[in-house]
Amino acid sequence: MILTITPNPSLDRTYEVPALERGEVLRATADRMDPGGKGVNVSRAVAAAGHRTIAVMPLGGAPGALVAELLNAEGIDVAPVPVTGHTRSNISIVEPDGTLTKINAPGPELSAAESESLLTTAQDQSANARWIACCGSLPPGLTPAWYAELVARAHRAGARIALDTSGASLLAALRERPDVVKPNADELAEAVGRPLTTVGDALKAAQELRDAGARTVLASLGADGQLLISDEGTYYATAKVTVIRSNVGAGDASLAGFLAAGGDGPDALASAVAHGAAAVQLPGSVMPTPTDLDLSAVTVTADIPLSRALTEPAPTPRPPHCERRNPR
Repeated sequence: MILTITPNPSLDRTYEVPALERGEVLRATADRMDPGGKGVNVSRAVAAAGHRTIAVMPLGGAPGALVAELLNAEGIDVAPVPVTGHTRSNISIVEPDGTLTKINAPGPELSAAESESLLTTAQDQSANARWIACCGSLPPGLTPAWYAELVARAHRAGARIALDTSGASLLAALRERPDVVKPNADELAEAVGRPLTTVGDALKAAQELRDAGARTVLASLGADGQLLISDEGTYYATAKVTVIRSNVGAGDASLAGFLAAGGDGPDALASAVAHGAAAVQLPGSVMPTPTDLDLSAVTVTADIPLSRALTEPAPTPRPPHCERRNPR
């Protein structure tokens, strides 16, 4: 069983439009409503792959009830933590070339009691978990140290924990030695405080996160593939993708594929890349099933192309309210 923890879940509405034109009335060619949040998407991908998962999250109001209902419909067990505020609603706009514009609401402010209840519920649910995946931004009311406390409690319970967050929350958690961290290129650049322009730059940044406490780093480089750095070795993987329909949740699908395949080594990396590549070819935040995966399209090597330029070089830093994601 894979347990996921999403401190700031959402109800996600995705619209596909012919073009994004400011100030105009746009007519969507397709639309979807899905339960959202990075940890939620990991659970959805795990369930789509046929594995058991439990999703822990704070839920409030009508949007929170709908999130739980949608997850139950996908066969996912939800361990809700009731909160006073309403679960946030997010909007994604996808253009034909795959360009994504996303508007994320801040989420409800959690009280000290609600914060502790979320930690306690996660700890109570972790007894039979092969992995715990803690993902996404923190809502108002939780400090960056919250993730560090979560990692510490998971380790005291004997569980392995994967962390997908950024900024101060990531840096604070490193002192507790999370088993896996999964930054994208922008988050790597932010963590080390310098721009990244090549795969070699990304590799060096990932090694610095290992030096700071991460036991394994799974780094997403968007269209340029993924890096895996652990005690077992360093590997680089890419996949051929012919059509990009939506990259919403693709990084979360990738983490689910990695953990479901064991959480380390070249086979787990190949699974991660295959899941991410499949996800970007699906609408909205639809998660891939085993029939969507094409492992034959994935190339994994220990020969890292250090001089390869990143298609989208990662600058640093950007204002926290304007976050670009490359989640494959």
